[in-house]
Amino acid sequence: MPKLNVLVAGSTGYIGVQLIKLLVKHSDIKIKYLCGNSSVGKNISSYEKSLSSKKLPKIIKYNRSLLKDIDLVFTALPNGGSQDISNDLLDHNVLIDLAADFRLNKASDYLKWYKQKHRSVKNIKKSIYSLPEINGDKVKKFNIIGCPGCYPTSILLPLIPLVKKNLIKIDNVIIDSKSGYSGAGRGVHDKYKDKNLYESLSAYGVGFHRHNSEIQQEINNHTKKKFSFTFTPHLTPMFRGILSTIYVDLNKGVSSKKLEKTLNAEYSKSRFVKILKTNSLLSTNDVINTNNCSIVICKTKYKNKVIILSAIDNLIKGGAGQAIQNMNIKYGFNEAKGLI
Repeated sequence: MPKLNVLVAGSTGYIGVQLIKLLVKHSDIKIKYLCGNSSVGKNISSYEKSLSSKKLPKIIKYNRSLLKDIDLVFTALPNGGSQDISNDLLDHNVLIDLAADFRLNKASDYLKWYKQKHRSVKNIKKSIYSLPEINGDKVKKFNIIGCPGCYPTSILLPLIPLVKKNLIKIDNVIIDSKSGYSGAGRGVHDKYKDKNLYESLSAYGVGFHRHNSEIQQEINNHTKKKFSFTFTPHLTPMFRGILSTIYVDLNKGVSSKKLEKTLNAEYSKSRFVKILKTNSLLSTNDVINTNNCSIVICKTKYKNKVIILSAIDNLIKGGAGQAIQNMNIKYGFNEAKGLI
């Protein structure tokens, strides 16, 4: 099989650079175009020195004529950018979006949470939200793939199987997530310059973070009951990684061991989701630079309450790695290719 010709739009952001670092290791991929705006004319090695030894094209400005000889487009652009590119797609093109443009099923929800009108409503119905371990088997039928956000990835992987099996109460789930500052993009240094970013912890998007919409949508897809939760994200003085702490009440007759067994059964064939033994210690360091999600069930002093810990690398499993995982499934490659 010939190599896939790939275009990366938004190649110089943290996610874009991470994506390129993974793609250059994938033997079925040829990076034909790297696209940017303020970076036009530069080499990607200006943003990531480890890529200096790779033969990669200089960064150019995107235009639709590039799509003629491209099989696959990755978009790691600010929200809205991939909508315009999706309107340019030719029949043979596949688009995998790492931003939020094709995560929500309704244009009205996108307007509500992202405060901008969706410019490619027709393509929403032609796209799929793909968390690979949950619905990756459907990816082959779609040419527009929306990758989950980093926080929702760490949250939905443990919660969806438990909600589906009716093991936990769904009227008051508390989710406390902490992320490395790379999750806020390169502009984080300017946005938080007065917050002592490198030595302090900051809560943000309190009560109304955009990822609320994504979490709500995907949980509702798996239960007919009303799911109610509170989600608070935090930026931490580390570059990468997410640790989500999820507080849940058990349904009557359910034990913490039952939760662990359910997750083990759900992900028994998964290459990247690791269920640890009850009360195991878990840190972001356990998953950094991997496409893994590690999950542990922790007992509490109350028999009917447990704490779920979930850790990922926000730039890989929460971003570029998950995009490649979706690509591998779409094209029939080994799901782990380029990721281990």
